[in-house]
Amino acid sequence: MTVVDQIPSEPADARGRVAELHVLREQALRGPSERATEAQHAKGKLTARERIELLLDAGSFSEVEQLRRHRAQGFGLEAKKPYTDGVITGWGTVEGRTVFVYAHDFRIFGGALGEAHATKIHKIMDMAIAAGAPLVSLNDGAGARIQEGVSALAGYGGIFQRNTRASGVIPQISVMLGPCAGGAAYSPALTDFVFMVRETSQMFITGPDVVKAVTGEEITQNGLGGADVHAGVSGVSHFAYDDEETCIAEVRYLLSMLPQNNRENPPTVPSEDPADRRSDVLLDLVPADGNRPYDMHKVIEELVDDGDYLEIHERWARNIICALARLDGQVVGIVANQPQTLAGVLDIEASEKAARFVQMCDAFNIPIITLLDVPGFLPGVDQEHGGIIRHGAKLLYAYCNATVPRISLILRKAYGGAYIVMDSQSIGADLTYAWPTNEIAVMGAEGAANVIFRKQIAEAEDPEAMRARMVKEYKAELMHPYYAAERGLVDDVIDPAETRQVLIRSLAMLRTKHADLPSRKHGNPPQ
Repeated sequence: MTVVDQIPSEPADARGRVAELHVLREQALRGPSERATEAQHAKGKLTARERIELLLDAGSFSEVEQLRRHRAQGFGLEAKKPYTDGVITGWGTVEGRTVFVYAHDFRIFGGALGEAHATKIHKIMDMAIAAGAPLVSLNDGAGARIQEGVSALAGYGGIFQRNTRASGVIPQISVMLGPCAGGAAYSPALTDFVFMVRETSQMFITGPDVVKAVTGEEITQNGLGGADVHAGVSGVSHFAYDDEETCIAEVRYLLSMLPQNNRENPPTVPSEDPADRRSDVLLDLVPADGNRPYDMHKVIEELVDDGDYLEIHERWARNIICALARLDGQVVGIVANQPQTLAGVLDIEASEKAARFVQMCDAFNIPIITLLDVPGFLPGVDQEHGGIIRHGAKLLYAYCNATVPRISLILRKAYGGAYIVMDSQSIGADLTYAWPTNEIAVMGAEGAANVIFRKQIAEAEDPEAMRARMVKEYKAELMHPYYAAERGLVDDVIDPAETRQVLIRSLAMLRTKHADLPSRKHGNPPQ
């Protein structure tokens, strides 16, 4: 039965018109059919409206252009003009703060993007930018609507242009809840955070069939572009979860850590974790022996409020940790080497991961705390040929360009160029602290002794004994815990147990920091 069959042919008065409106709205809310809804649920997927209900505070959603329909002709489209045109757009609140959202409705044209569909997304993106509020996209679409041809492709161009214009202005979060192929994958890649759900969401430029036809390689959709691939191998996805409910709950949590826009600070919440709490466990957690690994996650847990933090890119480039947390209720970004993986060295992927995180924190007024225990950059032909110089420079550029409060803490090793790159005082860190276990040097004592005292060691009657003596001498002269502090390269050497209170006091002082960059159109960061 069509809508026309359900409404009086000519409503006689305002009450009749309102009744007509309610019928139309009911049809738009219900969607195409019960069968389509059942098919969506059978795939383990929620409908677009069910997802919006999970994301936003109850009863807060206001829909925009609910009755929009396409105007396309040909290929049977003129006989099928469902309301919403396959995308639901509007705004609501998350923990009382405004959030804009659009959600593809896979039940209508497979969520494929046509001209009207794209225009709705353009409008809600423009509204989010104008209002200065986060934008969340709930993606579950089959790409461009082929029947509408180039008009559909132009629609994607409008989305990409707005993604770029909104970058660094409002938080943009892409939640992948179904397929995302071809050019459609570029919009999530332009946003600040990408969430994926295992088994049901995939992202790729060319699908398995094209890959097989061109290269002969056979692979499944999930093997090519599933959640685990993008969260652990490519780094395209920041988060991966087993189900939609958990995924969307974590989106809400992330939003609670972010400001509304680049002109505001992140929300501060009261903390019951004492600001002056000592962490004596840190005295035993980090071994003084620089060759012994430990889990940096445990250090972070000891420092932040209630041990609670949200790790970004948890499964990609694990030799560095990027996380959002709170100190005395204030949101901070934490960048930390992970000695448990590759001894915490910097490599291509770790540099890219940390650089993007530093840029995000700087864009949205989130202070950055850097925890150093880094033996250097990863050596190797693959790293050099892969462009470690260029990629490492991305992290250096991001730190040097950041104007938010920046505090560095050297726990143990800080060697060579990696020490400089990891927000040393010389590139603009506001405050630099060190534990008494710190070792700041051009390189490790063993390597340095082999270079400096090569001749003496070679000529000695007992080369090994001479090497051991020279290593000890080098450590005593140039690597003792107070060498950098004596030269003003470290502001203070602190008791590890007092680290939390030192960081909190420092952040309080830096809260009103103001720094101007030179007047320019934009920088030209290394790519």
